[in-house]
Amino acid sequence: MSLGYVPVTVESTCRTSAATAMEVIAPIDLPTIFTGMGPLPAVREVRDQSGPWDTAGNTRTVVLSDGSTAREELTGYTRARHFSYELTEFTGTMRRLVAKVDGEWTFTPAGRNSLVRWTYSFFPHPGRTRLVRYVVAPLWRRYATATLARAIREAEKATV
Repeated sequence: MSLGYVPVTVESTCRTSAATAMEVIAPIDLPTIFTGMGPLPAVREVRDQSGPWDTAGNTRTVVLSDGSTAREELTGYTRARHFSYELTEFTGTMRRLVAKVDGEWTFTPAGRNSLVRWTYSFFPHPGRTRLVRYVVAPLWRRYATATLARAIREAEKATV
């Protein structure tokens, strides 16, 4: 039975509070943590951001190192707990594979630390689910694991 989407979840402990981790990670400079891996491009820049990355409905354009772009919209934001977003309007290869991606980061207190969980759900076009599930998702899991580690390092450096 098909879910209709292909989720990839990664998580790690952060040696800071959930509130601090989210304060750093939600508005983080994307090129700092999305540095590329194999065929998955880095984020080169973010442009046309409509407002601070703490208000649902705000949008921005993510520009990748291969020249492709995607529209990102913040769909949910609960301070110190979670934020979610949707990526659409892909250019480049992704436009042929997926209609959209939903992302969600959650921050859960764990004593003096926090558990940071990131789920990235691909919504493949018809006939592309197997390719996304068996090729893209495993590559993305490796990329997401490395990206999450960089985000957590930034949060742990913070003195917020």
